[in-house]
This record gives sequence, C-alpha cells and structure tokens, in this order.
Amino acid sequence: MGLEDRESMRILRDAFDLDLGSATLVGDFYTHWFAADLSARDLFPPDMTGQRRVFAQALCWLCDELIAQRAEEPVAFLAQLGRDHRKYGVTAAHYKTLQDALLVTLRKALYDRWDRRLSEAVDDVVNLVVGVMSGAADAETSPPFCDGTVLEHLRPTRDVSVIRLKMDHALNYHPGQYVPVQVPQWPRRWRYLSPAIPADPHGYVEFHVRSVGGGMVSTAIVGEARPGDRWRVANPHGAMEIDRDAGDVLMVAGSTGLAPLRSLIMDLTRFSVNPRVHLFFGAKYPCELYDLHTLWKIASTNPWLSVTPVSELNFDPPWASAFPDNTPPRGLHVRQVGLLPEVVTRYGNWGDRQILLCGRPEMVRATKAALVAKGAPADRIQHDPLAN
Repeated sequence: MGLEDRESMRILRDAFDLDLGSATLVGDFYTHWFAADLSARDLFPPDMTGQRRVFAQALCWLCDELIAQRAEEPVAFLAQLGRDHRKYGVTAAHYKTLQDALLVTLRKALYDRWDRRLSEAVDDVVNLVVGVMSGAADAETSPPFCDGTVLEHLRPTRDVSVIRLKMDHALNYHPGQYVPVQVPQWPRRWRYLSPAIPADPHGYVEFHVRSVGGGMVSTAIVGEARPGDRWRVANPHGAMEIDRDAGDVLMVAGSTGLAPLRSLIMDLTRFSVNPRVHLFFGAKYPCELYDLHTLWKIASTNPWLSVTPVSELNFDPPWASAFPDNTPPRGLHVRQVGLLPEVVTRYGNWGDRQILLCGRPEMVRATKAALVAKGAPADRIQHDPLAN
C-alpha cells in the first residue's frame, strides 16, 4: 500500500514529531549519516540544533500532507528544496548516503512495529523525498548562487543596517521576494533577506538588516559588515505581490519588514496609473523609522502612495543622538503612537484592500488576527512564511 497506508504513515509521522520525542531519532540519523559520509558534515553549520528541529518539522508536515492525500504541495516543496540545496554543494552521492542513513535509522527506531506494510510506507516516503529533491536539482540549469561585493554599510539607527552590494551578475528576483544570503562572518549559515529595491540589470542590490537578540548572523552583519566583504546570494523565494487590477492596497511594515514592501512600491513607480497604496510603517521609537525620507520622496511624486509612520513610544532613547535624524519631512502623514495592529485597525477593517504584512512573526500574526477580527477576509492577506 505504501503512501496510501494511512496507519503506517501515521506511525512514521509520529516518529518525527518533536512533541513525541523525535529528537533522539533525528540525532541518530545525522550521527549515522555523518559517520558514513564525512563530506556530508561539511554541508552544515557547527551547531546542528536548529537544523535538527527544521528537519523533524519538515518530515512531520510532509507525512501529514500525504496522510491527507495532498501530494501536490509536498512535491512542489521538495522540488524547491532540491533546487535550493544546490547552494550548499549537495551532490547525487550525498542524496544516496542520506537515503541509506535515513532508512537504517528508521528501521532501528521502529523495530518493535516494523512489518511489511510499514517497510513499504517508509521506503516510499524516503524514495519520494530523495527522488524529487535530487531530480529537481539535476534538472535546474540556473547557477545555484551569485557572489557580490559590499559597496556601502550605512547605520541609520542603532540596530538597523542598510547594506548595498554590487553582484558579479544581475540577480533575477521579483519585487517582494526574499533570497538566501551567506556572509563571510558566518560561513555555511544562510539567512533570508528581502531586497529593498527591484532587480537591477547591473547587479546592484540593497538589503535592510535588523540586529535580532540571539541572532548570530544579523548581529554580525550590523556590527561587522564592511565595504569589500564578499557575500553570496542564492535563488529567490516567496510569492508576495501586488495585482494592479485587484483594487487598492494596504501595507503594514514593522522595522526592516519595510524592505520587500519598499521594493514593491518602487516597482509600481514604473507605471503612470496604480491602485492606491497606504503604508503603515512601524517601530518601537520614532528614531527607528529609518527610511521615512525615501518614502516621502516617493510619495511626493506619486499621489497613489500615502504613508503613516507609527511608533510604539512617543519619545526617543538617549542613544538616538548618535545616529542620523529620522524625523519625517513636512508633508508626510502625522506619526501615530501605539502598536501596529491597534493603529491599523483604528482606520477600519480594510476588507476591500489587498493586504500585505511584513515584519517580526509576532507582529504579523497579531496584525492579521486584528484585521480578521475586524472583518477583513483572511484570503486577502499576504505574508511570507512565519518561523515558529
């Protein structure tokens, strides 16, 4: 029965469930794989904690989808994963040793329930994962990544950096997408960043990075990135977009969540007629609204754009004096004070708008919940995948 054997599939699914104690199984898998294939260890960062968690969650989700007989999205996900993993240097030999290690680990972990039916289900799932990922990687003809040089590192506020690069080749991405980025301070650690400008034919790109407490890569970028550094950028992800024929637009950006929305706004300036766009741009302190001058320049020549700055607090901290003055120019909407979900919904439910949210996961979840509670259709709200 294989993939159609829901009982066996549930046994396999539970084996990867972190809440049911899958940490030992996942740890054993990586130990077995790295012992059998020493080159596989070089594909991963020294600290494997996050990787083990992501692997377990992905396999658990995959089994849930297959149990529900929803194969289209898992296959698409695995294909994208295979194409994306080319940036790590994954080869066909790595897929073969991964397959062998995973099968051996599962047989050992599930020995007390192992029978012909479970064996078929496990074989089919592992073959699906390896087959789709390796097949998609082999079929992809575009380069797995592109390198570029840091030209400028600007610090508009204490915890935010604006990084401008010149890539060796033009990057191909749509406004609103995000890309995996690797910096020299942390080799083999990739972080997703959103370009803040549309794709440039000459290879120029700009990223906005906020230092996150406990975030090693973001902290290194904000504190250590220098002109001349060589960055590596891989292929884009994400589907956040504006349909110019689908009505007016609400955008809500928290801190550097502004970047992909800014890129979309800049792309709209190519057209003489656009839907109305209202952007709420929020931060904790007024001084952290770091890009209001750029937004004002765009809005001053594009009447379809309006911007409302929002700060949680109505005063700046002492350290603000050491950074550029981010006071908005005259002509920008009066700054509002409060949390973004509260401020946005003061104006109504925005149910007639295309709604795009970007920022910290907590802000996005809270804003989406507030909008839906006010009556905005959930299917009109776009945001990137949220971390747990």
